[in-house]
Amino acid sequence: MEIWTELDSVVTAQGDRIVLRRRGGLFDIRFNGWELMSNHDPRSEIVLAETVCRRLGTQAPRILIGGLGMGYTLRATLDGVGPQAHILVCELLPEIVAWNRGVLAPLAGHPLADGRVTVRTGSVAEIIAAEPAGFDAILLDTDNGPDYVVHEPNHALYSGEGIDRIARALAPGGVAGLWSATRSAPFEASLSASGLPWRCERISLGEPGQEPFHMVYLIGVPAG
Repeated sequence: MEIWTELDSVVTAQGDRIVLRRRGGLFDIRFNGWELMSNHDPRSEIVLAETVCRRLGTQAPRILIGGLGMGYTLRATLDGVGPQAHILVCELLPEIVAWNRGVLAPLAGHPLADGRVTVRTGSVAEIIAAEPAGFDAILLDTDNGPDYVVHEPNHALYSGEGIDRIARALAPGGVAGLWSATRSAPFEASLSASGLPWRCERISLGEPGQEPFHMVYLIGVPAG
């Protein structure tokens, strides 16, 4: 069996260590030793984008993607919208953007090279707070879910106030999708308390209907 090779690493200003590794055709990015993302099975990230794109009601949507990952959510979004779409990708770490322009670029078909895409490094929470009614869709894959937050300030995204800010950042008829590794009872309680329509969809990573699952939360979409 091949061993993991460390391709690059960075230590953030907060002292967190981010590592890009490769073993054969498998890549992963680790945060303080924990897997943050990999290309092993990007099915749920793709479904997140496809599910949201099906609900877009405009030919020229303004879309915010929080968290670049390995580009799979962005690629599926690009494939699901037309030539007039504008997609703003917000990634906290410039190194992840650089990796997606370099060694990771072929995995999702070089999505950052698409002219519909603008990339901004920084906090997606700040963008959401600063642009009321600014987006027809918001897709968030910034952590491993509401219960497994990697970047501490992102806890606010999953709070009642954060949900309200996401809703205010959506244009009328807009929809938000959030990726989660697991189902989160506290987050669902906050969603229910918000009074907004929402639903949770389970994405099977094995045989259909069998564990393990990842979750896609949709805000602005009635349960059913």
